[in-house]
Amino acid sequence: MAKNSGRSRAPRGASAQIEPKPLWRRLVRGVLVWGFALTLLGAVFLGTAVFFTMRELPDYDALKSSQNGQMIVVRARDGRELVSLGPSYGKWLPYAQIPQIMRDALVSVEDRRFREHPGVDPIGLARAVYVSFTTGGRARATSTITQQLARNIFLNNSRSFTRKMREGVLALALEAKFSKDQILELYLNKVYFGGGAYGIDAASRKFFGHPGTDLSTAEAAIIAGLVKAPSNYSPTADVEAAKGRGRVVLGLMAREGVISASEADSVDFASIKIAKEKGQNSVRYFTDWALPQLDMLLPENNEPIEVWTTLDTGMQDAATKAIDASVPKGAQGALVSLDRDGAVLAMVGGTDYVNSNYNRATSALRQPGSAWKLFVYLAALEAGYTPEDRVVDEPVTIDGWSPKNDGRNFAGEIDVRTAFAYSKNTIAAQLGNEVGFGTVASMARRFGITTPINTKPAMVLGTSEVRVIDMTRAFAAVSAGGTSIEPYGIVKVTTTSGELLYEHKSVRGQVLVPHHVAAGITDLLQTAVATGTGRAAQIGRPVAGKTGTTSSNKDGWFLGFSSGITTGVWMGRDDARPVGGLSGGHAPARAFASYMRYAVAKRPVEMFDTELKLPEWQLEPDDEQLQGNPEDYFYVDENGNLVRPEGPQDGEPGAEDGGIGPGGPVPPDYGPQGNGPPAAGRRQRGLPRSRHGAQPRGPGPATGAGAGLSRRAAGEPGAAHHAAATRDPAAESHGDPHALERDHLRLKHSRCF
Repeated sequence: MAKNSGRSRAPRGASAQIEPKPLWRRLVRGVLVWGFALTLLGAVFLGTAVFFTMRELPDYDALKSSQNGQMIVVRARDGRELVSLGPSYGKWLPYAQIPQIMRDALVSVEDRRFREHPGVDPIGLARAVYVSFTTGGRARATSTITQQLARNIFLNNSRSFTRKMREGVLALALEAKFSKDQILELYLNKVYFGGGAYGIDAASRKFFGHPGTDLSTAEAAIIAGLVKAPSNYSPTADVEAAKGRGRVVLGLMAREGVISASEADSVDFASIKIAKEKGQNSVRYFTDWALPQLDMLLPENNEPIEVWTTLDTGMQDAATKAIDASVPKGAQGALVSLDRDGAVLAMVGGTDYVNSNYNRATSALRQPGSAWKLFVYLAALEAGYTPEDRVVDEPVTIDGWSPKNDGRNFAGEIDVRTAFAYSKNTIAAQLGNEVGFGTVASMARRFGITTPINTKPAMVLGTSEVRVIDMTRAFAAVSAGGTSIEPYGIVKVTTTSGELLYEHKSVRGQVLVPHHVAAGITDLLQTAVATGTGRAAQIGRPVAGKTGTTSSNKDGWFLGFSSGITTGVWMGRDDARPVGGLSGGHAPARAFASYMRYAVAKRPVEMFDTELKLPEWQLEPDDEQLQGNPEDYFYVDENGNLVRPEGPQDGEPGAEDGGIGPGGPVPPDYGPQGNGPPAAGRRQRGLPRSRHGAQPRGPGPATGAGAGLSRRAAGEPGAAHHAAATRDPAAESHGDPHALERDHLRLKHSRCF
């Protein structure tokens, strides 16, 4: 019994001697098991994500048509391309048409294992982790070509871990759905190379001036090197940096065996010709003004569009040359030219767009000087004046302000035509005072002046700041017979496939002034060019226009029209400092003439309509067809009262001898209501207006013989009382004004000035 019990205990003792496995072995085993399980689980999740992502990917044609941003091609009126703005994609090049050297260069520099990995390069990732671990820096893994394509099409450039994970999934999905050749074709046609160029064809055209199918080895190396940092290696910004980067690319190609070392060394970068950058000229002043209008003309869209404009490339070149040749040293110049319907034919906003893209034609506010007298005389003509009416050029003071003529002399009694042609400041002041400075301001508003207008007396000499395009628009309205003109620059907008998105429709302008007023002011403007201050603007055919010069020669203007084209020219300094010798009748008028000779060369000569067909209320009795005995003639004044004109009796003084008395002109009967005389400036029937020697009929702010022009200033209701202006802009008035009257009589019959 004892032996048996001893044998039974032995196995129990042997079992107690078995020792457990070491802890580290258990940990390694656990890590391997759980690592494998997690890897398997991650692979399942990744595969699922890639599968569903691949199913959601667009097809290949849709990926080809997707674009980043909107491309706008601007065309001239003849269809010629002026400039391409926004991203440019060039022509899509199929894989077979892409030069082999271009494909090899991109793969060598961006993803040398492109043909081996599934979209994400595990070797590259491992190397990045190792470098980060050994150097203590941040892991910097270079994205594969497929990852870059996924980022460019679907994602942004944020540096977040989530974006990187999504990028990897998309890259794997792209590789699963498309072939390597398709992916490389997409990449080479969509990657950004700088300067707005997307794809190798756009880059080749922009930097080298030819299609992407004609790339040389050196050009391919430069383009391939742009992907890393387009702004740093752009050939148009730093050609030497671009060539240096190209040599690096050639070295990488030689290392990968794409080309031999001798081939890399033999590439001549000096022979590369960089294409001149287009669009950085005066045309950009026009596009900067016209293209923002697309926001109002088109519904929101991101597809590429073509904008057909009114710009004439020949006229634009002529305008640029005219400004460059005439503008004084250190000064700037601007020009706007409108067709008879308001189409902008040419626009120059400065002497150099690259140095200054500030558009002085549409944005700058400058004083117009005597060019503003257009509105003064328009108001006077509308009030009843005619070009033949007599006025007196002599000293005048209005509210303490005494305007002076440019020559500091006075011509005495002259007609309105002569006063305008020689830009007499005293006459403009008297006319403005008579019709009312507010009336002049309203006339300017009527003709399209949008900037603030002061109503102080000196406003008649152009102290309110204006824009060149607004003044040109006003003169264009005169050219159109007193009908409003709206400048426009866009004719139509289409998609690149030809679908019409917008088309300009002509709108009939609003009548701004009666026909006889437009004819009268055209008469005055024509005379100013024929024999007045605008003689330098003559071009061998009828021209109507007006000069303008501000105080101290800070601004010079000439605005005028001929054969349906209206052009405005301004010159001066941006800092408003004086420009020696600058006046509207010199450099601006010469620039106008130089441009207009080209602009109207192919147009027929057009004579101006200057025939004054006065309204019935403005006709004199002897202009009407009388019936019966003239002594029995009566007429009706503006208040509806019968008036009988009675001349001076024999032996009694007439009106020229002084005031009204026995034997003088019988004043019209204004009726028992005592309404007073008609509004200032309106000619009374049967009582011709006599301005020479007229005196104010009561106390008023205007003094001097010339002040007799103004009834408002003579103490009557509606008299304008304004503070004296602080500035006294000079205007052109020189030569013999009386000779102008004699010249006009000779020219009146031919009307060919």
